[in-house]
Amino acid sequence: MSNSSSGNEFLLLAFADTWELQLLHFSLFLAIYLAALLGNSLTITAIACDHRLHTPMYFFLLNLSLLDLGFISTTVPKSMANSLCDTRAISYWGCVAQVFLFVFLMSAEYSLLTVMAYDRYIAICRPLHYGILLDSRACVKMAAAAWASNFLYALLHTGNTFSIPLCQGNVVKQFFCEIPQLLKLSCSDSYLREAGVIVVSACLAFGCFLFIVVSYVQIFRAVLRIPSEQGRHKAFSMCLPHLAIVSFFVSTAMSAYLKPPSMSSPALDLTLAVLYSMLPPTVNPLIYSIRNKELKEALRKILQYVQYANQ
Repeated sequence: MSNSSSGNEFLLLAFADTWELQLLHFSLFLAIYLAALLGNSLTITAIACDHRLHTPMYFFLLNLSLLDLGFISTTVPKSMANSLCDTRAISYWGCVAQVFLFVFLMSAEYSLLTVMAYDRYIAICRPLHYGILLDSRACVKMAAAAWASNFLYALLHTGNTFSIPLCQGNVVKQFFCEIPQLLKLSCSDSYLREAGVIVVSACLAFGCFLFIVVSYVQIFRAVLRIPSEQGRHKAFSMCLPHLAIVSFFVSTAMSAYLKPPSMSSPALDLTLAVLYSMLPPTVNPLIYSIRNKELKEALRKILQYVQYANQ
């Protein structure tokens, strides 16, 4: 198959061969997708409408929810549509768009989680300088840098991936256009350039991970020095949701991309892809709202307003 023609298409992995199981797959994905849409939309609405939440932490959380909405919308609707229509096809340019959006949103989310670690570090370790170091202009600049830099990164990464000749057919063994599965379709001597880009990406990702780890080491050292138990509890409540999201996001992505080739199998690859592409956007709003009284209060007011408007 040549990748020079926009008329070509790829065949994605089917979850099932029978209509009943395809309908079950559609229903499960729809439930997860609607949960992610509802949770992130409520979070965005609560932060936008409640002036008490117009702080750096919630500004970054709003950006995270926007990325989560785009992240899960990149892959899940197409997979559901294929199951409902009993097809596996995705157009060449549809696959290109899916790869670009997936890389862009995933890397931007990771960058934003790194920025949020810095926000927590300043809030706990340098509280007197918080308003100076993280004023509104600085927050906008950091968020814009996370979006813009990863937009360019995804553009280069996608262009590099699809410039490689594909000689091994057009069957992608995943429910969306995933770069590692696309590279398996390349000619044996053509994927080294993209492999080099992946190595550089891994180094950058490790740098962000190291920054997050160092930030939290400093945070926990500062928290343990707080004399009052109530103060320590409040500090931990500020940090634990973000730490839980980072741990879940990084662990699922690492399991998918860093597992040994000997452990690779279609079932395992599919399971890990579902975990790292669908669960983080779905559970992130839940993790942040469980221990956050201000956000829960804002959500409660929104739900009360909706209930009152429907009466």
